[in-house]
Amino acid sequence: MHPSKLLAIAALAITLGVPAFAQTPVSPTTDQAAQLASSDPKIAANKRLVYDFWREVFESGQVSSVEKYVAEGYIQHNPNVPNGRAALVGFISSRHASPKPVEDRIKAPLVSITAERDLVTLSFVREYPDPKDASKKYTTTWFDMYRIENGKIVEHWDSALRQ
Repeated sequence: MHPSKLLAIAALAITLGVPAFAQTPVSPTTDQAAQLASSDPKIAANKRLVYDFWREVFESGQVSSVEKYVAEGYIQHNPNVPNGRAALVGFISSRHASPKPVEDRIKAPLVSITAERDLVTLSFVREYPDPKDASKKYTTTWFDMYRIENGKIVEHWDSALRQ
C-alpha cells in the first residue's frame, strides 16, 4: 500500500478514536474591580463611565441618570433601538417597571472590560439551549461596545439580532 494512503488511514483511525469534547464554557470574571484598571487615566475613566452606566442605567433602570452618561445625539447600532438619548430612555424604561437600587458590581456575568482609544467593550456570558439537545445548554459571549467622546457615551454596538 502507498505510504500516503497508510498515513491517511492512520490519521482517520486516530481521529475516530478520540472522544468528542464539548466547548469550554465561558466563565465570568471574579474581580470586576481589576477590570477597571489601566495605566492610562483616560482609558480608566472611559471604563469607569461605561461600567457605572451599565450598573446605574441599564441594570437598575435609573433613567434620570442617562444624561450624565449619554450624549444627546447617541448613535445606536442595535436594530431594535432607535438613535438618540430619548430613544434609549424609552428602551430602558420599557425594560424596568420602576428603578431599582444600584448595585456595587455589574449583576450580569461579566467576562471582561476592554478599552482602546475611545472604545470600551463589556463582554458577558450568555447561556442558550443546545440546538441539538434542548435538555442541555451551552455558553457563548455577548458584547456591548461603546464609543466615548467628551466624557459621554456617543455610540453603541452589540450582537443583537432584529426582533
